Amino acid sequence: MEMTQKKKAISIHAPATVANVGCAFDTIGFAVCGIGDTVTATLADTNGVSIRSLSGNATELSSDPLQNTASVAVLSMLNDLSETPPGIALDIHKGLPIGSGLGSSSASAVAGVVAVNELLGSPLTRRELIPYAMEGERIACGVAHADNVAPALLGGFVLIRSTTPLEILQLPTPDSMYITLVTPHIELRTVDARRVLRGSTPLSSVTKQLGNVAGLVSGLFLNDIKLIGRSLEDVIIEPERSKLIPGFYSVRKAALDAGAVGCAISGSGPSLFAISTSKPIASSVGDAMVEMFATHGIRSGTTITSVNTMGASEVELEHNSSTQECTVG
Repeated sequence: MEMTQKKKAISIHAPATVANVGCAFDTIGFAVCGIGDTVTATLADTNGVSIRSLSGNATELSSDPLQNTASVAVLSMLNDLSETPPGIALDIHKGLPIGSGLGSSSASAVAGVVAVNELLGSPLTRRELIPYAMEGERIACGVAHADNVAPALLGGFVLIRSTTPLEILQLPTPDSMYITLVTPHIELRTVDARRVLRGSTPLSSVTKQLGNVAGLVSGLFLNDIKLIGRSLEDVIIEPERSKLIPGFYSVRKAALDAGAVGCAISGSGPSLFAISTSKPIASSVGDAMVEMFATHGIRSGTTITSVNTMGASEVELEHNSSTQECTVG
């Protein structure tokens, strides 16, 4: 495959993502505005991929290219693109906290592959980058799932219909949808959150879950935010993972009482997300959730945001902080 080097360096911001979206375990995710990771890729004189710097929330990350999600994703892509790939140095700025349930590992992987792909003249499409970013997820949690990396790459709501073979479908983003993200100051690794899941599920729970997934997808197409909110209920995964988040049910109730149409665990947790129909309501929801976490002795932070329909995007090299502006449609 022909590669055309157009720049010496490029910085890419990849957004935070909400995976599972309540009931849709490993199959639906969406990207959010304002927070994420930034990776700068620079052509290097030496062969291979190296991590030149780590900043932001990256103090615990490995600088070993074989252990970092961004470099692992880039290496897998370069190995397929060329027998003699160019040398690449990565500078990784993590705007997302590790183990937050906001797609931290996928944001770095996505930013890395998009940056290197564009550095080489974009030989691959965004969709073709998804399997490589998934390899970053594999090194992070042992499973190459796509419900974080696909929305981070493509933007908006994304459905993973199948991983073998990979089939990705983009879903509509409703108007006037505001997202409240609340992150309690506890760390919950994805690999640990997967260990608590049951090996079998009653048929009645599966039936209810399928109805909720269908309702969620229908709500997206019908632009029906209240239907989306009702459909977030997760009767299979959430009852197990909620045990790892102190005060989960009382915090969720506080969100609903404050006006949210729905609230659930973001990804594997511990972050929670709530959906509201206006920014003032979303802000009140965030205050109520933070206050309720505090009654359980847990400090938390909140972000009021919207759905990012752009996905990963280039930022100026001299202003490569992990923020991105976008508005509600």
